[in-house]
Amino acid sequence: MTSSNTVRQQVLVLYLGTSALDSPVIGWARYDGTGATRPTTGDSDEPPYETGVAALEDGWRLIQAAQLVPPYPGAEHETSFLKHEFFFEKLVQREPDTTTPQ
Repeated sequence: MTSSNTVRQQVLVLYLGTSALDSPVIGWARYDGTGATRPTTGDSDEPPYETGVAALEDGWRLIQAAQLVPPYPGAEHETSFLKHEFFFEKLVQREPDTTTPQ
């Protein structure tokens, strides 16, 4: 049995224009382990932060940075996945569930 008043993880995935944390956000995804919100892909037109540094300044902790992989020769201008992916987390206190008997 788990406590209804416990810490949960929120995850923010930012795709940046380059491998630098101060470059612009070009894509993002959010996940809320508290259950308080249910964000989905494409649920907003504006990124949650302008840069990765802005997320750090707002209290998000960087837990994984993008691996730097050079393009294959001849593929420098091809479209592919967003490669500058950064994972951030916040640990937040989940509010007690008042509808469930203790």
